[in-house]
Amino acid sequence: GPITSWQIEAEEVEANRDGRGNLCRWHYCSERLNEARERSRLQEMLFLLGLETYQTQKLSLQDALQISSDSMKNWAPQTPKDLPWNFLRKLQALNAEARNTTMVLDLPLDTRPVEKESQMEEEIIYWDTAEDISADIYSFSELPTPDTPVNPLDLLCALLLSSDSFLQQEIVSKMSLCQFALPLILPDPENHYHTFLLWAMRGTVRTWGSQPPRVVGSFREDSMVLSRAPAFAFVRMEVSSNSKSQLLNDVLSPSHRQQDCFWHRDLNLGTNPREIADGLVEISWFLPSGREDLDIFPEPMAFLNLRGDIGSHWLQFKLLTEISSAIFILTDNISKKEYKLLSSMKGSATKYYFILSPYRGKRNTNLRFLNRLIPVLKMDHSHVLVKVSSTDSVGFVRRVRAIVAHVTRSPCRRVSVEDMANAARKLGLKVDEDCEECQRAKDRMERITRKIKDLDAYRRDELRLQGELWRKAAQVEKELCQIQWASDPPEKYRAELRHRLLELRMQQNDHDPSWGVQEFISGISSPSLGEKQYFLKWMEWGLARVTQPRPRPSPEMIFTLRPKHCGAVDFSEPFWPEPLGVEHFLREMGQFYEAESCLVEAGKLPAGQRRFAHFPGLALELLLKGLPLELIDGNTLSPPLRWVTGLLKELHVRLERRSRLVVLSALGMPGTGKSTLLNTMFGLRFVTGRGRGPRGAFMQLIKVAESFSQDLGCDHILVIDSGGLIAGVRTEAGERFEREASLATLIMGLSNVTVVSLAETRNIPPAILHAFLRLEKTGHMPNYQFVYQNLHDVSALGSKPRERRQLLDQPSDVGRATVQMEKQGDGIQTLADLAFWDPEKQHIWHIPGLWHGVPPMAAVNLAYSEAIFELKRCLLENIRNGLSNQNKNIQQLIELVRRL
Repeated sequence: GPITSWQIEAEEVEANRDGRGNLCRWHYCSERLNEARERSRLQEMLFLLGLETYQTQKLSLQDALQISSDSMKNWAPQTPKDLPWNFLRKLQALNAEARNTTMVLDLPLDTRPVEKESQMEEEIIYWDTAEDISADIYSFSELPTPDTPVNPLDLLCALLLSSDSFLQQEIVSKMSLCQFALPLILPDPENHYHTFLLWAMRGTVRTWGSQPPRVVGSFREDSMVLSRAPAFAFVRMEVSSNSKSQLLNDVLSPSHRQQDCFWHRDLNLGTNPREIADGLVEISWFLPSGREDLDIFPEPMAFLNLRGDIGSHWLQFKLLTEISSAIFILTDNISKKEYKLLSSMKGSATKYYFILSPYRGKRNTNLRFLNRLIPVLKMDHSHVLVKVSSTDSVGFVRRVRAIVAHVTRSPCRRVSVEDMANAARKLGLKVDEDCEECQRAKDRMERITRKIKDLDAYRRDELRLQGELWRKAAQVEKELCQIQWASDPPEKYRAELRHRLLELRMQQNDHDPSWGVQEFISGISSPSLGEKQYFLKWMEWGLARVTQPRPRPSPEMIFTLRPKHCGAVDFSEPFWPEPLGVEHFLREMGQFYEAESCLVEAGKLPAGQRRFAHFPGLALELLLKGLPLELIDGNTLSPPLRWVTGLLKELHVRLERRSRLVVLSALGMPGTGKSTLLNTMFGLRFVTGRGRGPRGAFMQLIKVAESFSQDLGCDHILVIDSGGLIAGVRTEAGERFEREASLATLIMGLSNVTVVSLAETRNIPPAILHAFLRLEKTGHMPNYQFVYQNLHDVSALGSKPRERRQLLDQPSDVGRATVQMEKQGDGIQTLADLAFWDPEKQHIWHIPGLWHGVPPMAAVNLAYSEAIFELKRCLLENIRNGLSNQNKNIQQLIELVRRL
């Protein structure tokens, strides 16, 4: 019969037109198919997915994260070329359905299927001759249709092959959060030059418990690349009636909930034939929670899955035999060829288990070869399992788990991903981390971190400008700022403060950057953009490794987005000292720039003698590549004004005509999930987890696609995360409360849109309410969205945003105290009483919990991802419709920073 309308519309490009102005779609698609036939299978897949252009210039993380019109649409892919972008968008939002490759038709009326009686007319329109039909109709079926979409593993492999190292790493990190199995060996079906993805795995960090639970040190957070665990591989030999991926999922799933870490043939779309993913090796971990009633195994374990037959992927299988504690081989038949291959494994320390379906295979042949293999592979009859359709699945899974547990109780090898990579190198596999740029960056990082023996001593000796000098200078600048607004400022006192500040800045300027800071500056000054990015990543991990061991908080603190208890929490003191990070080196650079700028302004240093004027430009490069930069110093709770202004001036020069900005901020106490929310919405890199990261406020820049910037009304979005600044201290806490309220006012005053993240319905942090009252006086009121995460009030779970407005209408003691401090009168006790409060512009949202189940093996809650998307869509819609404050350019933002 005639081809379908969907096939005709599969390529979204402009076709030639015939003499009557109609599209000659069939001729155009036929020509494209002829070109595709000449390509390799890999090239055909890349061509089909629209990724062929990214083989020379790889897809970058910035490409994947930029805001476009699609960012506001909850759309389903309609053609294969939509699939990579749909996958990236859903993965960024931690959507559990990211791997779904279903395509939905949305065709013009004139191209939809017609009734039977008009088929002849359709043939006349699309085909000129019968020869065209016989030549091309069958090859057209090679393209995916709505009934045979792209296999999700093919999509993943094609996307990874088209991405640079940093986007690959982001993809793997997000897949880990979604509890998807991770790609470990990426096949190249064209050159058979497979790649071990060590670098892509570097960013995977997980937390798990040990038994007995809730004792000091019972919770561990570590990189999965460095942590050692027993590894168990599941492979297929020729044909197997049993799905090894389904079996793996059953082994990893708790009794009350199925967990689909590995995509398999029994899932929707899982039966589609793989085109380029054979030879892919995936890895997933079981991680205990520390609860005996929930944990399947008492310790972490790695599970590996080889896609395809071991006979066709012998190199990957050979690697698995060298890194695994045990290998489970699923097969219906053992042929002579496979018997010879397995016989070559003689002497291996790996244990081998066979899972057979004898009624489907050659039973006698299997038994004969198995009896020969028993002495060679040091097996016994307990190493042969039989699973047929009548086998009790639950009992069979229990038996496999018992074998795994037995192996781990006896002496067995424990390997890390780094150990696996070393074994892969010896077998001749390519390791992505072995490129020169990456290794040079790693060497520089190691030279720096090797000097760090004691953190306190290192801060004192190497980061000298951040100590007492900076704290005193920050206090003097605060006093100077305060007296300039006094009605009758004492000139003598002002002169004294300026003199004191100048002395402190001169003392700072007398220092030279330490050796470690100079090495850091050299690393971010590299002419190679790739080496610069590698260096920053290595520094993050290297500094995390040398940080002294820290006490672990409770499981609730590790795994949830907010504290478990319902009462007010005092976050005024962190759980442990602030860890050393990249931001401290950048903060040191900022202080050198601040001190030098202060002396130039005072005429104490000629501008031509400046040594650090280029520092803002170096830091800006990092901001443009996605690194969060510090806006407010977390130690002194002060904004380094000259440094921030210098950064913004450099940004203005760099962006030139595309300098229209919208500022979006998130405020709230630590533990309310605001950083996780921003990261999930926009793919950002703010540190998450209360007490784990720096205390300051940080900013990141998001690019708006040029095709969408006119519609949205801005070229970039500057996102500010308040971090740990708003600790929720009471109004009677004096200076600390005043400082928090001032900083909240600063951040909100800079913003066009503010998301206020709240943990409890009746307790808005007093510093934030204080900022509302201050900003109301200025008339500068951004668009606000109030977000409640993990509410304990079950009655609120199903309510819509505007129906939950009454949650903010209830006065609290904190609200009354704050209002009295601002002398606003007794009539104002809640946000709803304020003049700026407009229920049509302000929304109240409930964001469900991130996890569905008990971490670390909990799946991501699909409702969380969907709620985050709706919030993101609302924020962008408000920006586009002008409900936020007037968008500003960078020059206006610089002036606003200075005034506030």
